[in-house]
Amino acid sequence: MSHETRPQHAPADHPKIKSGKTGILVANLGTPDDYTYWPMRRYLNEFLSDQRVIDYPWWKWQPILQLIILTKRPFSSGKAYESIWDKERGESPLMTITRDQTEKLSETLTERHGEQVMVDFCMRYGNPSTKSKVREMVAAGCERILFFPLYPQYAGATTATANDQFFRALMDEKWQPASRTVPAYFNHPSYIDALAASVEKAYAAQDEKPELLVVSYHGMPKRYLMEGDPYHCQCQKTTRLLQEKLGWEKTRITTTFQSQFGPEDWLRPYTVEEVARLAKEDGKKNIAVIAPAFSSDCIETLEEINEEIFESFEEAGGEKFLYIPCLNAEDAHIHALSNIIDENLGGWVD
Repeated sequence: MSHETRPQHAPADHPKIKSGKTGILVANLGTPDDYTYWPMRRYLNEFLSDQRVIDYPWWKWQPILQLIILTKRPFSSGKAYESIWDKERGESPLMTITRDQTEKLSETLTERHGEQVMVDFCMRYGNPSTKSKVREMVAAGCERILFFPLYPQYAGATTATANDQFFRALMDEKWQPASRTVPAYFNHPSYIDALAASVEKAYAAQDEKPELLVVSYHGMPKRYLMEGDPYHCQCQKTTRLLQEKLGWEKTRITTTFQSQFGPEDWLRPYTVEEVARLAKEDGKKNIAVIAPAFSSDCIETLEEINEEIFESFEEAGGEKFLYIPCLNAEDAHIHALSNIIDENLGGWVD
């Protein structure tokens, strides 16, 4: 439990300080504050200026970004966000779901560890910022912070840049808390169990079972893989472990990659092209799609999969398209995440 005391051997007039807590800070990608032009432009500028995401030289990339991409893309991205925006709450589904996940994690971990833990969330891009949440935790007496990027598979453009931002936030603290980062959990048994349960639940609700499960991951330039990023391998392993957990033949499941951007060759096959090929060439008229790289539903699942990828399948002759939601704030997901957190808190809490 956090409590206010004077540091040992301090004079009587030294102010009391809070201490004794362990912070658990979960991090997601982020979301614009609104879907209108200027909030979208600010968000996209922060995201697309991150050299972990696009690693072209600054002098070459920034003129293209500022003068071409950011004059047009906020309009098209804004329309996509508007189609999924929660107008009543004034926020995107990613914000709502991440908050729900955090509240449930806080309940679970407080039941296990009492008031000695403090659970909160931050975003890599946009608000609430990583820096603001680190500051809040330090001010609340967190002597230790466990930082947990909510990306099951490691990628430089997701896990690493979230960690970078956490370390930058620590650089601004006069008295840094001890810190740890949670590694990728692409093969964690609790995570695989939760994924498999979500597939079984979705299939059980269908009168006619899908012929194929398309496991769609966010893409990345193939060059990143060649330069040593383990993301592609971890995605393939997640699919294999899911298939084994379900007890399926390999022919019932396939891995694809979505959300390509720019002129480079990205990891293949591309989801949007592959679902059309499956319908047209392989005669697969009834498929399901799941997106295990996302811990919560967002623009890439609710808009891209449910609209663009679905339309590609339908236009190629596909008939039945089942999107299986992300794990979101489901109990099995909270159980998995809290187990992973506990494994990484070793020696820090009772």
